[in-house]
Amino acid sequence: MHTSQIIQAWGKILRGQRPSLSLEITRECPLKCPGCYAYDPAHLGGGQTLRDLNDRRGQSLVDGVLEIVDRLKPLHLSLVGGDPLVRYRELESLVPQLLGRGIHVQIVTSAFRPLNAGWSAMPRLHIVVSIDGLQPEHDARRAPATYDRILKNIAKQKITIHCTITGQMMKRSGYLREFLEFWTPRPEIKKVWFSMFTPQIGDDLPEILTPVERAQAIADMLQLRKQYPELDMPEVVIRQFSSPPSRPEDCIFALTTTTVSADLQTRITPCQFGGRPDCSRCGCFASMGLASVGAHKLASVIPVATILKASIKVGQRRANLPKSPKGRAPKEVFPVLRPGQRTQHELSRN
Repeated sequence: MHTSQIIQAWGKILRGQRPSLSLEITRECPLKCPGCYAYDPAHLGGGQTLRDLNDRRGQSLVDGVLEIVDRLKPLHLSLVGGDPLVRYRELESLVPQLLGRGIHVQIVTSAFRPLNAGWSAMPRLHIVVSIDGLQPEHDARRAPATYDRILKNIAKQKITIHCTITGQMMKRSGYLREFLEFWTPRPEIKKVWFSMFTPQIGDDLPEILTPVERAQAIADMLQLRKQYPELDMPEVVIRQFSSPPSRPEDCIFALTTTTVSADLQTRITPCQFGGRPDCSRCGCFASMGLASVGAHKLASVIPVATILKASIKVGQRRANLPKSPKGRAPKEVFPVLRPGQRTQHELSRN
């Protein structure tokens, strides 16, 4: 992250705003992956699941996304799902409009269908393809987004590979090395990221790493990053997996990211996982990355996280003021579109 982006993000925090936004733009996905957090019954807090929501499509989806983006003005936007490529027609309209607003846009997908040929040349657009281990395990868990289909669909692109490490993977010595040996030589691969499986409190799933497996994964990544430059994970970030933030209130990623589900109204809390994530076993790469920044001490004395949390409190107090200095009520930090309410974009088209 450049210094100018840090200053921009800090400015938004001091105004009571969150610099990052994550939108689940569809409830649909052609995959049924074991352990997927988006379809976990706890994801939306219980009572309903992602598949129960009324999502949008067509121009209504485009207008709804732009409305939220124009109100919240995030610096970074992640488009997730479901799988965003289910709405590929809408994405082809949205992406240039979002980039035109100066936003860094990340699309997280299984690449079950071809990526837009023009996306590889678009600045500030980042495509992240989720891979669930080596081909035998991935193809069994993620059909129809098999290795063969993914390799065909990412041709001539520049993408980031993201793999969530599970307990099953760590049962076999050398698994992460084999994964990197397969993906890093490919010309389409710009970088590789690893996360670790994050359970909900009380979960007992085969994907969960034991403490020994977690320690081994950390040791493996520390060694592999020296041999595979495409493994874009600094040492300080990898080491952070050994001491994740203990609760959402201590997680910089959770504190600085607004996450909204597929109806464009439902807020997902306390973070992208929703429900009651087991923070003691968190494996989110984004969380570890920001936690490592927060642990850095300015002038070897004050942790960045201390300054950040103080800034968040200042911003929250400012956002909760009954009136702005000009006498107008402040905008909602998270405005939502109510059922039947038309967006400004929809109104302007009439």
